[in-house]
Amino acid sequence: MKGDVIEGTALLMDRRDSVATALEDLDAGRVLEFDSREVVLTDQIPFGHKFALDSVECGKEIYKYGAVIGRATTNVPSGAWVHTHNCESTRGRGDRQEAEQ
Repeated sequence: MKGDVIEGTALLMDRRDSVATALEDLDAGRVLEFDSREVVLTDQIPFGHKFALDSVECGKEIYKYGAVIGRATTNVPSGAWVHTHNCESTRGRGDRQEAEQ
């Protein structure tokens, strides 16, 4: 399997990623340690969802799989749930418009 498992509870697909994926429901306040760093979850993270490994400023790119998957639509603190309320997908943007021209 590609990626690193963090304490058996989250998957970091690539070292460049700004998010990890929960492998189970994770409670707010939980502390995850890896690579000499510590992430305190600020939100409840549902199974299969992403959380920020570091703070991401509004407008900055969010990485998963070592590639950009979206942009922060608000400041996202380390440990926060990353989903449609604070991340706008950049995948597939513009394809339809270009095809119609």
